[in-house]
Amino acid sequence: MGTIIQQQKEYFNTNATKPISFRIGQLKKLKTVLKNYEEELSGAIFRDFQKGGFNTFLTEFSGLYVELNQAIKNLGRWAKIRRVRTNLLNFPCGSYIMPEPLGVCLIIGAWNYPINLSIAPAIAAIAAGNTIIMKPSELTSHTSATLAKMIGENFDPAYFAVVEGGIKETTALLEQKFDKIFFTGSPAVGKIVYQAAAKNLIPVSLELGGKSPMVIAADAKIEICVKRLVWGKFLNAGQTCIAPDYLLLHKKIEKPFLEALRKEILAAKFSLENNNYNQIINERNFDRLVSLIRPEKVFLGGDYDRSIRFIAPTVMINISEDDKVMEEEIFGPILPVISYEDTDAAIKLIRTKSKPLAFYLFTESHALRKKIFSEISFGGGAVNDVLMHFSNDKLPFGGVGYSGMGSYHGEAGFKTFSHEKSFIQKPTLFEFPIKYFPYNNWKLPVIRWIVGG
Repeated sequence: MGTIIQQQKEYFNTNATKPISFRIGQLKKLKTVLKNYEEELSGAIFRDFQKGGFNTFLTEFSGLYVELNQAIKNLGRWAKIRRVRTNLLNFPCGSYIMPEPLGVCLIIGAWNYPINLSIAPAIAAIAAGNTIIMKPSELTSHTSATLAKMIGENFDPAYFAVVEGGIKETTALLEQKFDKIFFTGSPAVGKIVYQAAAKNLIPVSLELGGKSPMVIAADAKIEICVKRLVWGKFLNAGQTCIAPDYLLLHKKIEKPFLEALRKEILAAKFSLENNNYNQIINERNFDRLVSLIRPEKVFLGGDYDRSIRFIAPTVMINISEDDKVMEEEIFGPILPVISYEDTDAAIKLIRTKSKPLAFYLFTESHALRKKIFSEISFGGGAVNDVLMHFSNDKLPFGGVGYSGMGSYHGEAGFKTFSHEKSFIQKPTLFEFPIKYFPYNNWKLPVIRWIVGG
């Protein structure tokens, strides 16, 4: 690891990664490589947790191609030196902001979307002109090995390298002096990464998670709401960091909503055989999820099979804040439903928990949207939809507070892996005497006027 990092530092210091033409060339190369390995990566992710080809393209590859195309198209504009207004105190002068790459970047990916959540930040790092060491999750070992093969066969390790392994290897990486660390995963591990980075004052982006609520107002359009909820909640068997974690359902529409929810889930015919569902990642997470299911509160589902790590889409009702399922992020195909009548009480419940990564509201009321959005802090979200804000590269994606820090996607990703270097440029033909010694009495009123004091 030390050798690879040193090689990357030396390569970065040659300035080879800084020309825009080089960066665009590498992005185009990565797009070609990704297409060439698409089938092999799809096979690897299926072996890891039986994720079908359609789901893999939709949730892993499609977003990467959007990111690559947008970076290739817009990089010249993103990286351009920008002139900004100059204050009167510096007149005559030009003021500028110059984006520059940070250097050697460590990217630690997550297992739930092991291709997208490893490659997407790498796209941003390449666009910004950095070198990259990528550490995929060891829990999806087949995908990790295929990513390592793909990068190793096509990129110089002095520029872009993959390090495989588990806790031991990650710990060793975190002891190194990187110029940037980008981590996607749980808040618990995020704390470890943050503490390790602090020892060397390394800037960090943390993409974490949390209990993302979904509020269903009394005026919600039930049919479309249920359709979007079922897709967003049970995609990837619920193992999505921005999936609705729990439902706050208005009592006025509780009965018809739950019946529509039952109908939609049954119609979807979720199963491993239908390639519209996948396994829970491992036995440890399987056992954790099963422990959250209270049979007496199951409205639908509740079935599971440990031998194939399968848990059926499960809806639980009559849930209270004290139930175990409300303690931590579920990260699986279990949907607890809490009934509410008073909007302020619903807001209060949400605010008793850490700021979520995502928030969803279904309503036709602009006033209600305005009220709730002004009172609840969250990373990103949607009105009358779920998950799809993630797909818009014009929207910065990231958490707030316990759900993360920093953002990426599109230009936000470029900025995350860049330093905005600012400078002024003055002519040398003349100089105003006002700031220089001696400090005469007439100068102070002039300075006050200039600064508005």
